[in-house]
Amino acid sequence: MTASAIPPPKAARYATGAAAIAGGSGGIGQAIAHALARAGADIGVTYHRNRSAAEALVADIVDSGRRASAFQVDLRDAGAVGAFHTDMLRHFGSLHTAIYAAGPYIDMRHISGLTPDLFEKTVGADVFGAYNFFHHAIPGLRASRGVAICLGTPAIRRYAKKDILSSAPKAALESLVRGIAAEEGRHGIRANMVGVGLIGDGMFHQLVAKGDFDEKFLEATKQAVALGRLGTAEEIAHAVDFLSSDAASFITGQTLMVDGGYAI
Repeated sequence: MTASAIPPPKAARYATGAAAIAGGSGGIGQAIAHALARAGADIGVTYHRNRSAAEALVADIVDSGRRASAFQVDLRDAGAVGAFHTDMLRHFGSLHTAIYAAGPYIDMRHISGLTPDLFEKTVGADVFGAYNFFHHAIPGLRASRGVAICLGTPAIRRYAKKDILSSAPKAALESLVRGIAAEEGRHGIRANMVGVGLIGDGMFHQLVAKGDFDEKFLEATKQAVALGRLGTAEEIAHAVDFLSSDAASFITGQTLMVDGGYAI
């Protein structure tokens, strides 16, 4: 494709600064990073332990012609998250999009068999990790009149047995997203959530390997999904790409379920 044939960015604000993606080394985070890079955005991603995946992602994006960097961050550490956002501004100049695609492994447990300490640890990691990320992103997003997007789950609409460690924190994060939309709209910030249905990427492989997802569970889930199949990380990324773009400029405070019709 010649330079003259390269399509314009999907958002005017992509011309300066970058998108920050928390959890960019994961399967969904990587798909989102690639989608936004193709849309014209430079990318900064966080990772916790998976340095090799984050660095490979950055190399791919740089090869495609966009700027990209990876930052090791423990999202539970508010000071470290604040330092990350400072580094993002120093490296890219401004922040125009903040996407929370991180989260801990979700053990599938009945509430009766879920110990309080595991509940506290899992919910705390997700809720406080996202809160730290968005709290420190707000000044940069105000300056760019930017966008905040948080990944959620359709289980906040249609509860799935043994999925409390997913639905409980994501319900709290939906409230956080709505709060950001309501309070920061006066600064031009839009905030939305994307509900991630059962997909065959990312954490899916760990859940299968540990036996949390067996054939019986997967077949029952497919039967509950209107489209009768699993989704993909790319399908989640398409929704995030849309909500991040200027095409969604009048959409805020909403949750878009990308779940094949599970939550209807």
